[in-house]
Amino acid sequence: MKAIIQRVTKASVTVGEEQISSIGHGLCVLLGISVEDTQRDAEYMVRKILNLRLFEDEHGRAWSKSVMERDFEVLCVSQFTLQCILKGNKPDFHSAMPAELAQPFYDSMLENMRSTHKPELIKDGKFGARMQVHIQNDGPVTIELTSPTGPTDPKQLSKQEKQQQRKEKTRSKGPSESGREKGAQRSRQDPNASSGAEGDVSSEREP
Repeated sequence: MKAIIQRVTKASVTVGEEQISSIGHGLCVLLGISVEDTQRDAEYMVRKILNLRLFEDEHGRAWSKSVMERDFEVLCVSQFTLQCILKGNKPDFHSAMPAELAQPFYDSMLENMRSTHKPELIKDGKFGARMQVHIQNDGPVTIELTSPTGPTDPKQLSKQEKQQQRKEKTRSKGPSESGREKGAQRSRQDPNASSGAEGDVSSEREP
């Protein structure tokens, strides 16, 4: 899932000649749902959108408060074109979730936002309609967000698990243990080799 999050002073959605939604200070979120997205992706996006610290606090300190902490509004607009893959110069949208699946998925995300924030502060456009989205970006501040979808191939998952296990084993070895292992390796390679400190002492004793 991909999202373009913009801090705005105001934003609105018009369909035809009718304005169907509008907000004041807050966030305008363009949301592109992938065919591979799951509930886990949706929960990640909702959590990030509502908790990103893009606003000033009461003392004017930047990047201190989230849209929830400031009681600001959120305008969400479903935008499948964010899942575009270019084939030459032609956009291809096969990676976007089909509309019949994407609409209930998107609606459930909105409900999640409303239950987490204040319902009256979460607005949206009209799914599947040709919309005119009017955005007055504040800053400008624009954040591109992608949900961390993991691999679904069992072989790839197994490979990642093995890599993680190797990293954990490496971290579990303290520096002294690693040093002893390296010293032992050098001794095996050259039994007559001495440490640098011993070599220095021997040199000082020579006339």
